[in-house]
Amino acid sequence: MIAQNGQNIIMNIGGVNIGAGHPTFIIAELSANHNQNLQIAKDTIHAAKKAGVDAIKLQTYTADSITINSDEKYFRINQGGVWDGQTLYELYSRAFTPWEWQEELKELAESLDLVCFSSPFDKTAVDFLEDINVPAYKIASLEITDIPLIEYVASKGKPVILSSGVARLKDIEKAVFACRKAGNNQIAVLKCTSAYPSPLEQSNLRTIPDIASRFNVVSGLSDHSVGDIATISAVVLGANIIEKHIILNGSVGGPDAHFSLTAKQFTKMVRRIREVEIALGEVSYDLPPNVLAARAMARSLFVVKDVKAGDKITDDNVRSIRPGQGLPPSDLQLILGQAFAQDIKMGTPLKKYHIKNKRR
Repeated sequence: MIAQNGQNIIMNIGGVNIGAGHPTFIIAELSANHNQNLQIAKDTIHAAKKAGVDAIKLQTYTADSITINSDEKYFRINQGGVWDGQTLYELYSRAFTPWEWQEELKELAESLDLVCFSSPFDKTAVDFLEDINVPAYKIASLEITDIPLIEYVASKGKPVILSSGVARLKDIEKAVFACRKAGNNQIAVLKCTSAYPSPLEQSNLRTIPDIASRFNVVSGLSDHSVGDIATISAVVLGANIIEKHIILNGSVGGPDAHFSLTAKQFTKMVRRIREVEIALGEVSYDLPPNVLAARAMARSLFVVKDVKAGDKITDDNVRSIRPGQGLPPSDLQLILGQAFAQDIKMGTPLKKYHIKNKRR
């Protein structure tokens, strides 16, 4: 389901509305942070629920479906990161989530009232995920240039979340067009930096609102930086979706541990995001009751010297001071030189009936 109103796009994933006017959709990415232990995966989902997330995301691939077992230089990681020295096949053999777990993990998440979906990395993964009826699909950063995969995913008629990590502007345009060409306009695009961890100075979070307006999609952030400053800032800038890797605790280890938040840290991040949402509120110039009470202490015109009936109103005997029980300060220039209608003691808020022959 999608509703469109100019740049105001509302998506619905698993019964949760996502977009302007709705709470930020917070996704906990399980990724490889189960370290090939099913119980750790389950415990992490329970921890994510306790942290207050909206969704759990899995990854659906095998080492053989995502690459080949080759030691050629093309397949050896050498990017200045923590995975350097391994082949792609070695990394993905450690990092994949066994497919036989995934329906069970999805059922567990849904029993906890969490949305659960996945990133497929080839058509066989899409077919598998269709069989277990995931409510949405995520296209990972390195797959955004795989237009045939995106078209196949989009053809299933479910929301598609695109991660822009390695994408140039033209790549995002092609990916969004591929979804729409397949008749699917349920599209979100997440700003992402495909470095693990990603430096804050490469986040460029101001791109998030530009994505929304440029492509007329829901926008958000898939974050690989250390900590939660990027995710909090993204919400301030209007991100409707936040995705972050979660790990049960620091002892679990694994290939993604160094840029993941622990369950405790994730809980703090979710709380901070919800506090930011409260603070952002809505566009309003109305005054709540407590502020209206404070307005009573705002400036107004007071008689600041004892005066007699017939005395002229001057800057010396009437001033704009706090509190706010007298005439508004803007009236002072209108009444200067007019006469007081009665004797008035210092400290009296000036009212219209205090003024003789007042202008109308």
